[in-house]
Parts: sequence; structure tokens; C-alpha cells
Amino acid sequence: MTAVADHTSPAPEACALQGRSLVAGRAEGELLFAEMGLSFWGGVDPFTGEVIDRHHPLSGQNLAGRVLAIPSGRGSCTGSSVMMELLSGEHAPSALVLAEADEILTLGVLVAELLFQRSIAVLCIGHEAFTHLRGHAYARLDGDRLQLYPQCPADARPTDVASIHQQPLFASALQLSESDRALLDGRHGKAAQVAMQLVLRMAELQGASELLDVTQAHIDGCIYTGPASLRFAEQLVAWGASVRVPTTLNSISVDQRRWRALGIDATFGEPASALGDAYMAMGAQLSFTCAPYLLDSAPAEGEQIVWAESNAVVYANSVLGARTLKYPDYLDICIALTGRAPKVGCHQDEHRLASLQIELPPLGELDDAFYPLLGYHVGLLCGSRIPLVCGLEKAQPNLDDLKAFGAAFATSSAAPLFHIAGVTPEALQAEHVIHSGQPVPTERVTLADLHRSWDELNSADEAAVGLVALGNPHFSLSEFARLAELCAGRSKHPDVSLVVTCGRAILEQARAAGHIAVLEAFGATLVTDTCWCMLGEPVVPTGCRTLMTNSGKYAHYAPGLVGRSVHFASLAECVDAACSGQASGRLPHWLQPASPVENPTHV
Repeated sequence: MTAVADHTSPAPEACALQGRSLVAGRAEGELLFAEMGLSFWGGVDPFTGEVIDRHHPLSGQNLAGRVLAIPSGRGSCTGSSVMMELLSGEHAPSALVLAEADEILTLGVLVAELLFQRSIAVLCIGHEAFTHLRGHAYARLDGDRLQLYPQCPADARPTDVASIHQQPLFASALQLSESDRALLDGRHGKAAQVAMQLVLRMAELQGASELLDVTQAHIDGCIYTGPASLRFAEQLVAWGASVRVPTTLNSISVDQRRWRALGIDATFGEPASALGDAYMAMGAQLSFTCAPYLLDSAPAEGEQIVWAESNAVVYANSVLGARTLKYPDYLDICIALTGRAPKVGCHQDEHRLASLQIELPPLGELDDAFYPLLGYHVGLLCGSRIPLVCGLEKAQPNLDDLKAFGAAFATSSAAPLFHIAGVTPEALQAEHVIHSGQPVPTERVTLADLHRSWDELNSADEAAVGLVALGNPHFSLSEFARLAELCAGRSKHPDVSLVVTCGRAILEQARAAGHIAVLEAFGATLVTDTCWCMLGEPVVPTGCRTLMTNSGKYAHYAPGLVGRSVHFASLAECVDAACSGQASGRLPHWLQPASPVENPTHV
């Protein structure tokens, strides 16, 4: 796979392609091409434009001023915020060419248009046309037309992203209720009006013909990605924003009560904390957790909601059976301010069906490292397709297993939903989630396949461990109980930090159950409000070169986010490493090839 035009293959000729313009404009520049989707959050530095996802073929490349061609986004809903930060500075690509429409990245462009009058062209050309980009070096966009060149043309010129004009807000064909029109006309204030404008603009891009009511929201836009993210929230507050449905907040970027004690620099801590305050000023609850499904307010099966945060979306859809899209940051708060969402995608029965079947190999006894590894691997196979995973009917993974699977799956895929045959609520009868009368392709996973993904997540070459990072997503009460059991009567190595992130509500439950006293005696540090995707030094020790985690999500993101290599393993292996200062490097039993005398059963 090549990151840019591959000049070793036969030189392509100039060609023109037609697509669907998601954000209109003219642009040109060097073509930066990859066949793998890219999560902008954790994958692109918002202040430099460098691709920092160390697992991606574009790693180390800079997006600034280039025409970026990727099949779609993937991973985090915060990609929209990173796109907006890039556009508010000087590090955005000159244009974005996609194989399939990506709402997260497009929404970031739309918000930058609104706040900063800066934009880039976004063009969707379909998967077949996307293959024709391979080998070209330069691209020009003009509305819905894309011109490709095998080398930089003589009349090439840089694109000024500020010169692209804002488009009409929405299509008049969309059916609006009287209350929708009241919001749009400004009868409920400026914030609600602007929010409805953005909701309708996205509804048009999604092809929605009507809106639906939502019962609750979970906001991911409270993550501080830079000054633009704070400016957006404070502008809404200044316009009198007030949520119209019960609303919880995702992890923010600092432990709001203890960031100074943890050594966080005030230049980051103060605006990050202020961002959380701004969303609470709009009426959101002080929840600050990336696992809102652990709260008493978790939605019921069939409930129509608007959640952002990729792992939360996947868990809500797949495990709870609630209904939400993978909502971009900023669209989440816009829907919370209006109570209305486009009636598309996973809000509808027909868009919740599986389009790929995954068959697992025979497996022995499993530990908790299996599920995040499998989720990560399945996500790589799926892209944006919804999978049905077969072969875990007898294993019956618990809720913590499904949480770990879903978080890793949401990291490596763009899909908002998975089904596990005989386990998740809509797949208790597997045939109920398969398109009727349509063949569904099947991918058969082997132990060798899982071993390759294990090696990808285990990026560390040295055995020494300086940090054990737990709680991505936030720890549950049952995970605290298991960790306390593993740590009881032991002490961590003096050169190792063991840090657990969790929500405030779960921390108090764990304290009441006696688990926190055990962990504090072991030497663990407890951090609330924030999560590993936002933490850096000094919570990540300055002298630490290698960390260990049981999170498939953090094992993927950590090399790019904090520049450390990673050991990925089970929770028990993590505790052992915290005590010894060394990772064992052992493969789990279930990942080892069966010997002739063994007879593993298919679980």
C-alpha cells in the first residue's frame, strides 16, 4: 500500500472523475492517497497537520495544502473537532476526496465555515472511482469534478482555503414541523437557530427527508482539541444555548478537580476545564465519562438517542439496542439544543442489518485480552460495514468483554454497530440481522490473523514497563472489583505507575465497595473526568519509554498520542507487570496453536 502516488507502477494518464460535492469549492494540490480510512482524532496532530497514527500508511506525512484522498474517516467522533482546529489555523488539507461520505469530517468543515469563514472542498466519488486515484501525483477539484494528473502540472497554484464560499444551509424539500420552523426562524434564540441550521445541513448531506425526536444526548465535543473547540462552545453560551433533552458529557481533557495536583500545565488545564464548564452552562449534567452506558441514565432498547464518542455509540447500538448514529462532535450539541435528529442510518430498522459475517476459529479457554483484540481485528475487516460475529454463542461474553470489544472495534472501523450471534440483543436469533434474500459475504478469521493483530498492538521492543494504563474506556464497578482482587496483598514496583481512569459515579461506588482502599494500598493512582486519549505528561511519566494496557483502543492510539511503545495484554498480565516492572511477553493460551493432543472446542 502506498501513502502517496506510486511512481514504480506504470505512469497513469491524466483523467477526470465526477462525484458528489459534500462541501463545494475549488482546490488543487499534491495528492496524498491511502486505501485505509483515517481517524483525525488520535491520527492527525491538530496543530501541525502531521499524521500521527503510527499504524497508518500515511504516518509522518503532513496534510497541509495537499489534496487528501482516503476511503472514509474511522475511529473517533472527535475527528470533526480536529478538522475544525486544522482549518482555524494553517494546517488543513486543501481538499478532501472520499470513497464514501463521511459525516464526522464533513461536519468539522461546516462548523469551520460557520465560525471562521474557512472551508475546504469535500468530494465523494464512490469506491470504484476511488481506485483510479492510485498512482496520480496531483489533483484539481472544481465543484463535483476531479481532475487527476500523473505529475504536477506547469500551471499548478496553491489553494487559499479561505476563498471558498459558504453554501446554502439546507434543501427546502426537507419536511419540517412547526416547532422545527420556530427553531429555524430564531424564535428560541440564536444558539438554537444556528444549531438547527447545522442539523438541517447535515440532514441534507445524509439524504434525510424528515427529522425525529431524541430522548437524550451524550456530548463528545467537550474534549479540548485547541482554542477553536473552546471558542465554539463559548459562542453557543453567549447566544443563550440551553439543551432541550437530558444531556450527559463525555470525558473532558483534564481531571477538573485535580489537574493542578497532577502537574498539568495551566495553559492546557485552564481552557480544558473551561470547556467542560461551558457545556454545563448549556444545561448538561456533570458526568464527564466516556462510558455513559454505566450511568443510571443509560437508554433502553429501541430508544432514539444522540450519542457521540465512538465506543459509547457502538455500545449503545450493539449492547443496549438503543438507536444512534456515530454523531460527529458539534452535531451532538446541535441536536441536544434542538431535540431533533435526521431520520437516517441506525435510527431505522433497515440500516441496522449485518452486511458482513465473521466466522471465528476453534478457540480454547479465553481471557479478557481476547475481546479487545477480536474487536480491533473485526473492525479492520469491516470498514463501514456492520458485522455479524459467529462463534461466541457458548462463550457468552460479559458486559465488560463487550465494552472492550466495542471500544477496539470503534477504533479500527467506521461502523456504528456490531452484532454477535446469540449474544447481543438484536442477534439472539442470528437470521434476524441478515438482509432477507441477499447473500452476505463471509470472512473467516484464523489464529494467524489474530496473531498479526496482536503483534500490531504490541509495538514495544523492550520488556521494561514504566506505566500501566487502565480504563480506556472508563472502568466499570466490576472491573474495579477484579483489579482489586488481583492487587490485594501486593505492591507495585517503585519505578512503575499504575493509573486507572474512571467516571466520578463509578469511583464512589468502588470506594463504597472497598475496592479503592485496596488499590491505593497497592500504589495505584485514580483519575476521574478524563481518559487516556487526552492524557499526556506528567501523568504519563516523562522518563517512561514503554507502557502497558489491556485496552485495544489505547494500544492503537498511544504510540501517536504520547510517543510511547506499547505492551498489550490481559488485566492479570498488566498487574504482574506493575509488580515486576517487566512485561512477560507471553502469548495467551488461546492464541497459541493447538498441539496434536489438544482438542479445543468451538466456543
